[in-house]
Amino acid sequence: MKSHLKVHYFQHIAGEGFGSCYEYLKQLDAQITATEFFALPLDRSLDIEALPTVEEVDLLIIMGGTMSVNDEANFPWLKVEKRWLRRYLSSGKPALGLCLGGQLIANALGAAVSRNPQQELGWGVVKKIEDVPKDCFKLPDSFNVMQWHSETFEIPKGAIHLAQNHICRNQMYQIGKNILGFQFHPEITPSALTLFLENDDELSNFSGKYVQERWVLEKTPKTSFIEGNQILKDAIDYLIKAKLSELKSVTK
Repeated sequence: MKSHLKVHYFQHIAGEGFGSCYEYLKQLDAQITATEFFALPLDRSLDIEALPTVEEVDLLIIMGGTMSVNDEANFPWLKVEKRWLRRYLSSGKPALGLCLGGQLIANALGAAVSRNPQQELGWGVVKKIEDVPKDCFKLPDSFNVMQWHSETFEIPKGAIHLAQNHICRNQMYQIGKNILGFQFHPEITPSALTLFLENDDELSNFSGKYVQERWVLEKTPKTSFIEGNQILKDAIDYLIKAKLSELKSVTK
């Protein structure tokens, strides 16, 4: 029987989905499942056993969201999600966190998540950190990607700082060869950006010199999405390299 890459994603916003990596994962013939935290009743506790077992997941992708990782009072499932994350991360399996997802991994591992001095919303240049170990995930020297956050993570203990900019110092980190956490949104697509812009309540909460106006974002050319999408594809390849080799050997 053919083996498949089992990908599970944690979704915090209705309709957000996988972004740019969906088509690539389908090319890999991955089996994709999801936990939709946004659909859970807020007045009912979440049983950790309702989430997948660690053995059922080869790659975990944690998406963004409008809530804070610290807002467990209003979103009680956050506490359970972080408990499950600690269980999963301790297994050494691959995990990739995008914006809120990167914050959740960091926070689950004991790092603080707090307000960034400046809110950051729109396209911005990020630069890789020089002199990281040679076997770390490779980034371009600088790249233009979508930002959409008011909070940010501290780099978790034992992690390697991979990217930064002058607005938000901690843009990306790596733990071992199995965990990558992003503060920016490499997965953003034209349709995903439209979804973000339709969230008027969230947009009204952003202000400052690094917040781009709606009309600017609405005119984003399609070529602007390519660089971040490629970084995300490369990140997936980096995290699942060993698993893909294992699957190929099984199917021969």
